[in-house]
Amino acid sequence: MSGAWKNGEDADIDLAGLFGAIWRRRMLVLASTVCLGALGFAGASVVSPKYQSEARVLIEERSPELARRPTDAAAAGSLLDEAGVASQVALLQSTDLIKKIARDFKLHERPEFDPSADPSIATRFFVMLGLMKNPLDAPPDERVLGEFAKKLQVYQVDKSRVIAIQFSSKDPALANAIPNAIADVYLSLQAGAKLDTTNETAKWLEPEIANLREKVREAEAKVAEYRSQSDLFQTGQQSTFSEQQLNDISQELARVRGDRATAEARAETVRNALTSGRGADSLGEVVGSQMIQRLKETQSGIEGQIADLSTQLLDGHPRIKGLRSQLVGIREQIKSETRKILASLESEARVAKLREQQLLKQLGEVKADTATSQEKRVGLNALEREAAAQRQLLETYLSRYREAMSEKDMNATPADARIISRAPMPTEPYFPKTLPITIVTALAGFVLSSVFILLTELFSGRAIRPVRYEADIEEDEERTPAPQAEFVKPALRAEPVATPVAAVAKPAASKSLLTIEDDEDQEDEELAPSADAASPVDDEFSREAVADHLIKARIPLVASVSLSGDEGSAAVVGLARLMAVSGARVVVVDMTGSAISTQLMAEQRSLPGVTNLLVGEAAYSEIIHADVDSDAHIVPQGDADPRQAMRGVERIALVLGGLARAYDCVIVDCGAADPRAVSRIARAGDIDIILSGVDVEPAEIEETATAFLDAGFEDVMLMLSSSHPVGAEKRRRAA
Repeated sequence: MSGAWKNGEDADIDLAGLFGAIWRRRMLVLASTVCLGALGFAGASVVSPKYQSEARVLIEERSPELARRPTDAAAAGSLLDEAGVASQVALLQSTDLIKKIARDFKLHERPEFDPSADPSIATRFFVMLGLMKNPLDAPPDERVLGEFAKKLQVYQVDKSRVIAIQFSSKDPALANAIPNAIADVYLSLQAGAKLDTTNETAKWLEPEIANLREKVREAEAKVAEYRSQSDLFQTGQQSTFSEQQLNDISQELARVRGDRATAEARAETVRNALTSGRGADSLGEVVGSQMIQRLKETQSGIEGQIADLSTQLLDGHPRIKGLRSQLVGIREQIKSETRKILASLESEARVAKLREQQLLKQLGEVKADTATSQEKRVGLNALEREAAAQRQLLETYLSRYREAMSEKDMNATPADARIISRAPMPTEPYFPKTLPITIVTALAGFVLSSVFILLTELFSGRAIRPVRYEADIEEDEERTPAPQAEFVKPALRAEPVATPVAAVAKPAASKSLLTIEDDEDQEDEELAPSADAASPVDDEFSREAVADHLIKARIPLVASVSLSGDEGSAAVVGLARLMAVSGARVVVVDMTGSAISTQLMAEQRSLPGVTNLLVGEAAYSEIIHADVDSDAHIVPQGDADPRQAMRGVERIALVLGGLARAYDCVIVDCGAADPRAVSRIARAGDIDIILSGVDVEPAEIEETATAFLDAGFEDVMLMLSSSHPVGAEKRRRAA
């Protein structure tokens, strides 16, 4: 063979065939669509309408401004986080809340919510036998919980702290009222819970405050007693008596030291002035003396008189001498007063020095007392810290108690949520939507019927076709026909093998399944023995030579075309048996119109075969049967309608490909077929051709071989046999 046989991957789904099948069965599709659409419309019309409404609640922290506490921020954060909102959703679906709503609206009186109020006969029978608990034994509000929960839907709106409350009912007024009632009851429960918390807080704080007051009194008494015993009398907020005394002495010591230094400096100045003999008139201490000032005034007056008299009297005049004597006495008094001032300054410096010494001594004593008081202050500080802690806790409790009492008196405990959208009155039912349901059911009918038809076509194999590649098509178009018939001569010549072959007469209407038209019926014909005698056949075209060539060349697929009717097909049966005797695995596929191969090899003619596989009546493994006289196998023609089977003839290529992988050689007995019919099961070049005949004229052989070569079949072999009478056993089996 010049071309390789395509395997199962070279198959494709025939989409046009699939849609064509749907179109051919369009009435079934239309009927399914209309029927399911009508059923959907009828069902939607019969179902009682249900109404639905929705209310929305926003979760947020709400407290009176006067009662707001610093801890409210942390509590609000825990309430407003994701887990807090989820907890409020669970609270809205709580059993206690549902029971309260059920009691308020008397839902147990409505059959919609309490179907067990009127139990069925079967339920009553089981209750009577004790196999079931009587549903009426449960309280009314317990019986409605299940139905109520089915109709209630509470969920958190995405990425928000808003909770939606949806409720559905057959009564639109009830569908409107219940979501609003749930929201109101939820807010009242939240406010009541906060009020209960406030009351409980106040009750708990009362004894705690009394206990803390006693503890604070005891702690402060301990502080006062310790302070008294330790002489830690407090003169200010942060200092004791000893500390204050130490501070005062330190300040006085600094002042005395300054005064002493000042007095010593002034005395030294006056002393230096007296020692050097310069006038002390410029010294502040001298100038400031009242006595010296009066003496200076007297001196000035005397000097003035001397000056006035000097213009009239001589220096020896007694009056002038008297004045000058007074002037000398005044100056001596001034010096005497200056010395007194110096003595006073020196005395002041000595007093300051003595004061400094006394202060230093006193300072040392106070320092010792202060060190002792500091040691005692450690214990005092511990007692004061304890008293301060108890006092602060008491003040906190008193503040919280006052806030709780004010909230209780004002009843100012709003819930940490508010309604932002109340449920409106529903005007149209949300279920059932008649038009959408009708459209969906009709569409479902269309889809289901179409899928059923598609699956039927796929499983039957009618929607599978072999793939023909563009390169192969171009190659076939470019191939030029052979100018004359050339026969393939087997490479090896085999010795004649005596194999009994049933020779039968060529029927007048022998055809191949591949040539059956849609408007024609193929009828089985009786086999008749041939009485003609033929001359011996050349060994190079004998069955033995052809079998030897097929085995040696390992040709997996050949198509046998009969040149002499059923006699040529009978020769093919002999070829298959001869190859089986040689040890080759061979199978014959009966594609003849008269099913002659099936009659000669199978136990009975009515076995599933090719036609059954093509119409989807048989599986792949059910069409292969064993030969009655050899190890060869036969794929019978089958008993299905040939015309219907030939509609899927393209799938024959897949069947032959699978057989070619399982057997050494697959022989397709095509009967009296032409090149066009053979090309329906395999492309030219992918299959070898055997022209089988008995006593055939050379002109007919040449004409047939040329036709196959012109059609592109490159390998054409000739197998000729002599006619022999059919034995009684073969005649009986053929019949």
